[in-house]
Amino acid sequence: MTASLVQDIEAAAALLAEATDVTLLGHVRPDADALGSALALGHVLHRGGARVRVAFGEPDEAPETLAWLDVDGLITPVDALPPADSLLVALDTPTLARLGRLAPRVAAVRDAGAPVLVVDHHATNARYGTHHVVDETAEATAILVTRIIEAMGVELDAAAARCLYAGVVTDTSGFRRASPETHRIAARLLEAGADPGEVARRIVDDHPFAWLPMLSTVLSEARLEPEAAQGFGFVHTVVRAAAAATVRLEEIESVIDVVRATREAGVAAVLKEAGPGPVWTVSLRSAGDIDVSAAAAEFGGGGHRMAAGCTAEGPAEEVLDRLRDALGRAPLLRAS
Repeated sequence: MTASLVQDIEAAAALLAEATDVTLLGHVRPDADALGSALALGHVLHRGGARVRVAFGEPDEAPETLAWLDVDGLITPVDALPPADSLLVALDTPTLARLGRLAPRVAAVRDAGAPVLVVDHHATNARYGTHHVVDETAEATAILVTRIIEAMGVELDAAAARCLYAGVVTDTSGFRRASPETHRIAARLLEAGADPGEVARRIVDDHPFAWLPMLSTVLSEARLEPEAAQGFGFVHTVVRAAAAATVRLEEIESVIDVVRATREAGVAAVLKEAGPGPVWTVSLRSAGDIDVSAAAAEFGGGGHRMAAGCTAEGPAEEVLDRLRDALGRAPLLRAS
């Protein structure tokens, strides 16, 4: 870690150690890293006597595969949040837009002279808080939260460790993209009581039967364009509203992990119909040659260089045309 990052972590730890009332926010449609990080930090603060709430702009309830991590009942509906916050913490959320309808709370807290702590690992983080722990070299926000908790001098228990492990194992694609230091942190989480088999089964491997016919329908629309994405290949498919209606959000979000396994494609994309217009949420993955966060940024989105997302409007083919153009301009991550 750099000296400045160490200072940021120590400042965040000091801020949190004095907190008595905290609201922790994850991005809309929270994944295991966003929600796991918020719940782990919330659990530690709750255990220390603070009043704690964990919230996200949408959907109205936590994903079923992640709700079991909330052992303290910290997840709070948006309508039940207090009118003002003494300390606001945004986790795994690079921009205000990703907070959805909770974004105005950030300005309200800052205008009131209260602190806003942003903890994130996205290269596209806009540093919209008053305090920041941002490190794009960290594979997961859960890594940074682990370091903050350790800097607070708090011993991890099984409940916090499993939340953090959930974020690490998912954001590293099952440790495929994990550094030696991240493996060492994961070992500490296991020693604290995280059960890797339980986490993987309940979050990654558990799908209802309806997932299979949905996947069959969606994959029938998959197309491979070997010359696209600067010659590295582009594979894509579409999850239309009718198919999405048969399964949970978790099953829809899992499609990209199937599509990205295509050997002949350097970039994978999944368009998921999210509203009339139509409106699409887009998941992008890179095999390591193209910076997909740059392509997502052209749509107002962002993320990591190898995993990013955005929202786009219009017919699916028009959105794909714009994606092809953006990928054609995206920076290369390594020499071809």
